[in-house]
Amino acid sequence: MPRSRYINEIAVDFGRIIERLRLERGWTKADLARHSGMHAVYLGYVERGDNVPTLNTLFRLADTFGVDAAELVRQLDEPRRLRKRAGSKPHK
Repeated sequence: MPRSRYINEIAVDFGRIIERLRLERGWTKADLARHSGMHAVYLGYVERGDNVPTLNTLFRLADTFGVDAAELVRQLDEPRRLRKRAGSKPHK
């Protein structure tokens, strides 16, 4: 999937969550790629927030980490709500 042309704050937040979960397990990106069946380069894009992942990717990574997909979405929603309250506008 091609890299996004603009900064998407939700994609950046998602990437941070995925990186945190990966590091908590002591995995490299190659380890995550092997466990998830996804390409390590793509996972690098995801972790940097350079790509807006699909729902399929969200579910696949949730399954890989053994976490509830709804919990990942909840974690994404917290910073989004804070930005909304602070009046931050998404970058385009």
